[in-house]
Amino acid sequence: MHAPTRKPIVRFAPSPNGLLHLGHARSALLNWRFAQDHAGTFLLRIEDIDRERCRPEFEQAIFEDLAWLGLSWPAPARRQSDRFDVYRAALTELERLGLVYPAFLSRAEIRTLVREKEESGEAWPRDPDGAPLYPGTERDLPADRRAARIGSGAPFAWRLDMKRAIEGLKTQLLWQEAHESGGDGAAHPADPAKWGDVILARRDTPASYHLSVVLDDDDQGITDVIRGRDLFEATAIHRLLQEILGLDQPVYRHHRLVADESGRKLSKSDADTALAALRNGGSTAADIARMAGIGAELRPFPSPA
Repeated sequence: MHAPTRKPIVRFAPSPNGLLHLGHARSALLNWRFAQDHAGTFLLRIEDIDRERCRPEFEQAIFEDLAWLGLSWPAPARRQSDRFDVYRAALTELERLGLVYPAFLSRAEIRTLVREKEESGEAWPRDPDGAPLYPGTERDLPADRRAARIGSGAPFAWRLDMKRAIEGLKTQLLWQEAHESGGDGAAHPADPAKWGDVILARRDTPASYHLSVVLDDDDQGITDVIRGRDLFEATAIHRLLQEILGLDQPVYRHHRLVADESGRKLSKSDADTALAALRNGGSTAADIARMAGIGAELRPFPSPA
């Protein structure tokens, strides 16, 4: 196995809005073992931006599940809810650069607009996840009208002006994609335009996943992002934000997902695959590793204290 030239810093970053399942276990264990194999550091980050859905009992369950698996990390674990000022500052900088705008269309209004277009025979572009791209209706709304809408209390989201952001790039956008367990990887072209004008923040939430994750990875010095294949395409957005904001670029290692019997990726609503349920049913940490598809080429886990 080809080791990195610098000691890696990796992170496992769950959201406390449900119980961890086998898919989370795979990601956490791959990060932990990568750090162990390369004399690196494993960090735990709690991504609790969504204050309505995130709950303290789920956060406590995360700590218990990971400790049961034999994982440890420097305390305290970072919480994104402690960094709202950092996210607001980055959003202000993007606004200063003219790269974000307030978008007022609701999800229902977007669905209606897209349905009408498609029913009339007009194809509507969709992002890699299958969601229709935002129409950009308010992209060039005059400043006074924007201010009036915001002042009226109308709900809105801050969206990235994707076309303008891409036009400002000075070099081809790439990311380094490598195997989950090691190696330097190879350059992969990034095409953020596929995602359209993505949401970077909402009126009552200072950052979306896309904005917060690149800021936190940079601040924590993350060298290798080991995460699920479902986030592979989203890496293009992250590379774009890194270039705009002058952030460091980690190596990305997207691992395969753990699927259910029908082939769908696991969800926090799948109670039968929750780590707590499996533990209570008699499964051991070694059982979880096998069920999560951790290969025999990786050394055994330490026994929980």
